Amino acid sequence: MNEMEPVLAIPFWGWAAFNIFVVTAIILDLFILHRKNQIIGVKQAFLTSAIWIGLAFLFNIWIYYAFGKDTALDFLTGYLIEEFLSIDNLFVFIMIFEYFRTPREYQHKVLFWGILGAIIMRALFIFFGITLVKHFHWILYVFGVFLIYAGIKMAFPKEGQIDPENNPLIKLIKRIMPVTNQYDGDKFFSLKDNKWYATPLFIALVTVELTDLIFALDSIPAVMAITLDPFIVYTSNIFAVLGLRSLYFALAHLMPLFHFLKYGLAAILAFVGIKMLISSYVHIPIGISLGFIAVILVLSVLASLIFSKDEKLIH
Repeated sequence: MNEMEPVLAIPFWGWAAFNIFVVTAIILDLFILHRKNQIIGVKQAFLTSAIWIGLAFLFNIWIYYAFGKDTALDFLTGYLIEEFLSIDNLFVFIMIFEYFRTPREYQHKVLFWGILGAIIMRALFIFFGITLVKHFHWILYVFGVFLIYAGIKMAFPKEGQIDPENNPLIKLIKRIMPVTNQYDGDKFFSLKDNKWYATPLFIALVTVELTDLIFALDSIPAVMAITLDPFIVYTSNIFAVLGLRSLYFALAHLMPLFHFLKYGLAAILAFVGIKMLISSYVHIPIGISLGFIAVILVLSVLASLIFSKDEKLIH
């Protein structure tokens, strides 16, 4: 990454076209494909995940022919970093839904609105973050140190369960309006005795939003270690987020098998943090970065399959 790297000359219509595609995909998902609450089957989830991944790679091919090999590698690396770091989100989503006992047929709706909010928050974070880095280059070093810290924290997490009840924002919601402990179908708010109550589904949604915001603090700086081009950072991030919901339902039953994956993700965070810290002195080619990420992920998955959790190799 070079602080003086050229920024892609994307015209307004290019940004508009991409965002129209995003909005169209969201509308298609909510109002056509999933109008009724239903449990998403593994086969359907894998198919949808494959479609999103395929669209991302088709977009990457367009980047290659429109802007060249280096830019295409930047997008691919950024997309893979965001996609694989998002896997850690999925573990937390499972815990959130278990904590609130969210019925499986309503989980898709929570993830849909949660990811829609995530797109808006990440867009703001990306553009403000890139602007800050370009005007105050020292912020790169802050991000680098933070990523290394995040990697260490991911590798050695504190024991304990998620406790949304002690979250300051959840407490604030309960002060603003009453909260019921009972679900009312797929409604976020329920009217009882002429009084509105927030349902557990709404509290689960807020918790998912907060979780994604926290993870964005890791993943977006990680992509910015690869490139500061706003179009590449934004599009790679959004493609990964759009496919996150389908990936959740595809991997929900398989993720406990990949218990070494968090160590691989921690190593990736630490690597991109170091890359960010030394970027002004040492240039690590994008091919090496991509190769390192691929090798770490393959090794962590293989280790998970070879050494079962029951062998107590993990504490």
